[in-house]
Amino acid sequence: MPKRSARNPSGPADAPRLRILCVHGVGQQEADPRFEPAWREAACAGLRAAGFTGDPEFEFVRYDALFAAAPRNLEIWRKGFLRLLTSGLHAAADRVQDWLGGLFGRRGLPSAGPRGVGEWVATVREDLQWTAGMVAQWAADDTLRARARARLTADLERFQPDVILAHSLGSLIAYDTFARPDEPGARAAAGRWFVSFGSQINNPFVRDRFGGRITALPTRHWFHLFNRHDDAFTAPIRLPLPRFTQVATTFDLEGLLDHDAAAYLTHPETARVVWRSWLARAPAALAVDVANVRAAVGTRPAEAATRKPRSLREAMALTIGSTRRTVARRALLVGINDYPRPEMRLEGCVNDVYLVSERLQEFGFGAENIRIVLNERATAGAIRERLEWLLDGCDDEQERVFFYSGHGAQLPGYGYGETVDRADECLVPFDFDWTPERAVVDNWFYELYSQLPPGAQMLAVFDCCHSGGMSRDGNARVRGLSPPDDIRHRVLSWDPENEAWKLRTDARAAPGEAVKPVRVRRMFRGTRAMPEGAKPPWDNPAPFGHPGPFFPVILEACQEHQLAYEHRDGATPYGAFTWSLGRVLGEKRRPQTWGELVRRAEKRLSQLRYAQTPALEGPSGVAGRKISWLKPAR
Repeated sequence: MPKRSARNPSGPADAPRLRILCVHGVGQQEADPRFEPAWREAACAGLRAAGFTGDPEFEFVRYDALFAAAPRNLEIWRKGFLRLLTSGLHAAADRVQDWLGGLFGRRGLPSAGPRGVGEWVATVREDLQWTAGMVAQWAADDTLRARARARLTADLERFQPDVILAHSLGSLIAYDTFARPDEPGARAAAGRWFVSFGSQINNPFVRDRFGGRITALPTRHWFHLFNRHDDAFTAPIRLPLPRFTQVATTFDLEGLLDHDAAAYLTHPETARVVWRSWLARAPAALAVDVANVRAAVGTRPAEAATRKPRSLREAMALTIGSTRRTVARRALLVGINDYPRPEMRLEGCVNDVYLVSERLQEFGFGAENIRIVLNERATAGAIRERLEWLLDGCDDEQERVFFYSGHGAQLPGYGYGETVDRADECLVPFDFDWTPERAVVDNWFYELYSQLPPGAQMLAVFDCCHSGGMSRDGNARVRGLSPPDDIRHRVLSWDPENEAWKLRTDARAAPGEAVKPVRVRRMFRGTRAMPEGAKPPWDNPAPFGHPGPFFPVILEACQEHQLAYEHRDGATPYGAFTWSLGRVLGEKRRPQTWGELVRRAEKRLSQLRYAQTPALEGPSGVAGRKISWLKPAR
């Protein structure tokens, strides 16, 4: 049962009624007598700052007993906690270390290995159970999640709030309740105002529990308060939806974490954007007020719905789409010949970019909507900035093309306990230095493309390889880097018995290939290092009414263990794959499907005697899908 706060009958008689339902976060807050007064005072302070003169009525959802009664599985907590720890979007490892040290005292983190983690978890079991353990428990226990949804739904139906405030774990319970269009919770939330803050909703590990995608809610408006200094695994949300607004509530308190609920609720932007919007009774009133809030990632001005939806599914569908006019077709083309080190330099990448631009313009892409980045201008930061431009505001049926011609590489990736447990495929920008900060890796880009509308059309073409090995003689020039010896050492160990260096895993690299651990996080594969045929890490998206994360069509110059070569057409150098692709697309009888395009490009490569087989990846049935952009856009 929710607990209703006492009301002050002395409020003005003509003040608007305001009922606020509060859903707290982790940490056994219900046992703290200061918890409810602190929330009431913070919310009322924000309301007064916005000009509200009434006496709001509060109720608090009490769900700690559900967690206390649920089965306690230490292994679930350990695995879930480690997945949460390694999925943080913006918290650097040292800040996470500091946070955990502050949360659990001097015990800190274990040094390495599952056994060390298990022993550490056992020593902090009580603390872990009621903090990060609650999130892990919620994510792993479907029965507990269903009971939490039922509790919140019952409180919504009984109290009939105007506004729902949900912090931390409470925001996960709220989103889980509201985002299932065929369940009672979505109906109970329809038409109400929802405010999430200190929230992990879009943390990759948590998002997977929602089917791999964050999507529309049936609420009248959803405000997401985001503080970039909050290190409790929170994440910004990119949703170009008419009834969603992200609000930059930046604060940096003394001490650690910056996760305090009261600091979010008393923030000036909360009063200016959230509460003034409620007082105006129409999200359209935000059009001017939030102009300066765009500094937050993904912030959009809120807009009123143009008509009343006829059903919950329609209400959620109506919110899908950009809040501003966007370009139907965009392309970003990157080519790097002149790497700083002479032995890294290539010859045909700039020519590749111009060849692809020619073909795209022949197919109806406007020259003004094609951006190119070449050589020393193609730094990691510049490529990321232009990738955001490429995908910004992309709607259903709109087309985006990303082409990259240059070196590829594999970065040995550190897992928990500073052990190398994977290799991250990456693109090699001009300023590459074998660190993730100066590479273009998929886990960052995945945050952009995985949330594109299901009907968007995106093509990614890579004329590079990630298998390493550089030959510098004429036509045999290879577009892939082998790691330097100090980087290579991360995945090697000395075998005294055979007196030889070997991989730290059971994998073996073929001659000329880069050393590669068992798990490889592939570019444009959703950042997951999954064995062939493995179940995806995200839950079934069907209950949430969406198809799951978006996947682009991917054309790669070669298979995973092959090399990508350069080719000379007379005296003019190109990538062998790009040249073959360009020739096929320039033929009078153009290929109609992605599968046909790749087969014909492969035939040309074979005729040129290059031992590379192009790869096609993408959504189910991609090989038989028609190539939509072969016809000029109307």
